[in-house]
Amino acid sequence: MMKPLTAKKTRMACAIALGLVMAGLAAEAGAIKIVKDAGPNDAPNSPLPAFARQAPAAAATQAAKAQPAPDLPKLTAAQIADNNAKARGGLQGWRGVTAMLVKGELEAGGKKDTYLPYTLKTKRPHKQHLEVTFAGETSVQVFDGQQGWTFRPYLGRRDVEPFSPDQVKKSVAQPDIDGYLIDFAAKGTTLALDGTEMVGDRPCYRLKVTTKNGATRRIWVDGKSFLEAMVEDDARHFDGKMRGVQTLLSDYRSVDGLVVPFTSETRIDGERGSHKMTIDKVVFNPKLDDSAFAKPTVTAAPSPQPAAAVPVSLPAKK
Repeated sequence: MMKPLTAKKTRMACAIALGLVMAGLAAEAGAIKIVKDAGPNDAPNSPLPAFARQAPAAAATQAAKAQPAPDLPKLTAAQIADNNAKARGGLQGWRGVTAMLVKGELEAGGKKDTYLPYTLKTKRPHKQHLEVTFAGETSVQVFDGQQGWTFRPYLGRRDVEPFSPDQVKKSVAQPDIDGYLIDFAAKGTTLALDGTEMVGDRPCYRLKVTTKNGATRRIWVDGKSFLEAMVEDDARHFDGKMRGVQTLLSDYRSVDGLVVPFTSETRIDGERGSHKMTIDKVVFNPKLDDSAFAKPTVTAAPSPQPAAAVPVSLPAKK
């Protein structure tokens, strides 16, 4: 039986899920064995090197220590992004992706590790539909590219609520299916090399990303694999404070020739431990109707029916 979670932990878990979606990496460990539905073009074993497949483990506690990386080849930010595109399957391959379906599990905490199943549907431009199941009920967060809605029964809220203006602003500023670095110039994004840094035991290039809307992020790119090792997310408001958020990415796998991180490990400043999202299945270009990204329609839960009377036979009087 699922261990009960506090509203705070559940709220945080779902917020993390939405944050990972909005990071544009859409894809996301060591605590769970992951089984991938192989695509028709997949090899039995991924050709990616071991360091690109390992779970973050202790890296989550080391990443914040800004230790300059050992000497890495001197590359421009544009060259790093170009190598990243090649490492992730190629620019043309990602340009051919118009929609994506992801299914997996989200670590929600609790006295014992509790994992909540989630389904994420994304479609260009910027359409997202996220469902997280908890205690037999499904929370929904939808963004149609211009406005969004949430349905959060785990908080006792039985109405569909619109995104706040701040949520809309952040959603519009987020990258699309392929993330920040793929095809960055076509998206109006600018990149700058911000130095080098160790993320766990991985020497990384640190890039400063500025979107066409003026939003900024830092992204750490592995100097060997050229895959994203860590992404800085929007600071979030928890327990009355704004807290920094970082997501470590690992267990990269090839699906239909495109490379996706199957594990995301998110840390929130001031919170113990981390929260993981894992992927079980990725489908590129599924048929997704635009109605999936419209305002959710919620059917009211039926009122409990009184128990039917049960006839009772009494012994005959003597």
